[in-house]
Amino acid sequence: MSNVNDRGTIKWTSMMMPEQVKMLDEYWNSMDNKIKPILDEQQLEEIGIKLHEAISKNSEVEITYYGDYDYLLVRDKIYYVNYNDKYLKMNDFDRTKIEFDYILDIQIE
Repeated sequence: MSNVNDRGTIKWTSMMMPEQVKMLDEYWNSMDNKIKPILDEQQLEEIGIKLHEAISKNSEVEITYYGDYDYLLVRDKIYYVNYNDKYLKMNDFDRTKIEFDYILDIQIE
């Protein structure tokens, strides 16, 4: 059995052009990217019902949403809802807008 310490692509980067190294880094970083799941009508209806309930009761919610090629989680009360542009904000300090299309799940606490 051989105990060769192979460093993978590290040993070859010194012979590469900077553009090639950058492309290789982008490739390895993109391997961690997640794809936005497509929700069916029943799931969208359930999210709408939970959203309406949380707004009417002013409850704290835990929202799972898709952003920056990852699944993100936020827990707070809903501060502002814009039905025309279809987004919501969780608090007035954070400038993050969560679009309705990117909401994956809502849990009312």
